[in-house]
Amino acid sequence: MSKCTNQTNLSWWQLSLIGVGCIIGTGYFLGSAIPIQKAGPSVLIAYLVAGIGTWMVFQALAKLTAHHPEKGSFRTYAKQAYGSWAGFSNGWVYWSAEMLIMGSQLTALALFAQFWFPTIPLWIFTAVFAGLGLLIILMGVQKVEQMENLFGIMKVAAIVMFVIIACASMFGWLGIGGAAQQLQSPLKEVLPQDGKGLWLALLFAFYGFGGIEVMGLMAQELKDPKEAPKSGNIMLLILTILYLLSFYLVLKLVPLGRIDSNESPFLTALKQYDLPWIPHVFNAILIIAGFSTMVASLYAVTTMLVALAEEGDAPKVFAKKGKMKVPLPAFGLTTLVVALSIVIAMLLPDKLFEYVTTAAGLMLLYTWIFILASFHKLMSKTGWDRIQTLFALTLILLAISGTLLDHVSRIGFFVSIGFIMVIAIATFIKGKRAKAGTL
Repeated sequence: MSKCTNQTNLSWWQLSLIGVGCIIGTGYFLGSAIPIQKAGPSVLIAYLVAGIGTWMVFQALAKLTAHHPEKGSFRTYAKQAYGSWAGFSNGWVYWSAEMLIMGSQLTALALFAQFWFPTIPLWIFTAVFAGLGLLIILMGVQKVEQMENLFGIMKVAAIVMFVIIACASMFGWLGIGGAAQQLQSPLKEVLPQDGKGLWLALLFAFYGFGGIEVMGLMAQELKDPKEAPKSGNIMLLILTILYLLSFYLVLKLVPLGRIDSNESPFLTALKQYDLPWIPHVFNAILIIAGFSTMVASLYAVTTMLVALAEEGDAPKVFAKKGKMKVPLPAFGLTTLVVALSIVIAMLLPDKLFEYVTTAAGLMLLYTWIFILASFHKLMSKTGWDRIQTLFALTLILLAISGTLLDHVSRIGFFVSIGFIMVIAIATFIKGKRAKAGTL
């Protein structure tokens, strides 16, 4: 998942292109190794199903935006639908998701760097990238925002480069096309492990589409907010095609036993050929693009904390800004959480990326459940709207429950439940105080 910057007076097709750049991130470039590893060829089904479910969630958010354009987007809709407790808890669930996503991106960057320096511990790279990102936030993110479109182009260029090289190798143009791994017959391997692999892969497939809620926030910048659904349709169609094509090629070129959850599957495919500079160029693009999205996430969690403080959903101190117009208390909390991520990287280096990515994906899906619930409550619904909402909710619950089938993913599930419990307790305390204040 990735982030993008605010623009004004957007046409629907511009928002579609921005959305593609926003969503393609480390969840795709590195996180996709986990579902490919778990599901094999059925990963194609997982991403197709996740694409359909994501489309339904986006339709709900886009319709809300078209009829009720709000600065706070899904947070505001939750508050309008269910009261202040929903706005408070939704804001903190999303903030927690963003913090975990940022931790996932930091870990991914460190793993990319280990491609060149495999003997250097993961936590050292995590600390370096975190320090550089925090420094940029402290100085201001204007330059990064100006370059965001360039980074988006680089990410798409990396995918196109992989597709061209993979196709060339399959057709034998590189002289080694015969080494390609053939996809097994879909009729024989639709549901490997009796469907367990597909079930496990669903969460990570949904995570690969994470970022549609950011498009909801940006949809108010459209010239015509009613074109938001069209924008999402084009964006998700492009993304789903890119994902399915690239994963199909990975499955053709790389035996499943060689897929490593700590290495980009695209790098695994590229480095087996006699193209010494291609994997290094690809890895450099991944680091540059990943770093830009990590900085954007740092900025997002800091500004989000300020917004929560300004609305009374976080301590007022986090809304204070220093001489450089940087919200120093909010920046301090972000720095503290980043430091905690580095400590965790020192203690749990082996499966860290999978733990954090699982928890981040789950927290994101909890936000999507809020979006569906708000749409159900606020909008005048047709029968088709109800079916869509129920079907999307079923797919999301299926993805969440799938994490319980695997001992590594299960840890991420319990981490996310821990966050939910803390937020629920805080919501309860805030509600009690508000009630006491009105008596």
